[in-house]
Parts: sequence; structure tokens; C-alpha cells
Amino acid sequence: MHATETPTSTPLAEGLGGSSSPLPEVGNLRPLGSLGADRLVLTVAEAGQLLGISRAFAYELIARGELPVIRLGRRVVVPKVALLEMVGLGGRHN
Repeated sequence: MHATETPTSTPLAEGLGGSSSPLPEVGNLRPLGSLGADRLVLTVAEAGQLLGISRAFAYELIARGELPVIRLGRRVVVPKVALLEMVGLGGRHN
């Protein structure tokens, strides 16, 4: 990117259904551009990938109550809207 160019979207927004660009896969995770395009929740690993943190650190944040989750039986998922609000990209206006 040149100094005069401005980014049109963030990797987090792209991974949550914003403009998509071809991005490499990481391990067995899907490319960021396709994460959660049609889903309301993300796995902890997907949320960690979008935040740029490890899966282990994402679970540590959950244990501390810093990463919002929904528990569905034994399954733990991160609501997409809560993740967006957490990083200041939520659509809520006060």
C-alpha cells in the first residue's frame, strides 16, 4: 500500500462479512474473508484468528470474562455482534 492509499476495510470487518479478498488459510481454519458471512456466531478459534490472538489466549479471555460467549450445551461460541461491539465496529448508535 502506498502512503496516499487508505484502507477500505479492516481484516476483522472482512472476516465478518465485509468486502472479501482472497486470504490464505491458517491451519484448518477457513480464510478470513469467508468467516461468518452467513452465521451469527463464531468458534473460539475463529474469533481468536480475527482478533489476531491464539486460541489458547481467546479461551483465557473467556475465563476472565473479557471475551463474550454463548454456551450451547458443552459448546462455546462467540456472538459476531458482541465481537464487533468489543472492538468498536458495532452498528449501535447512542
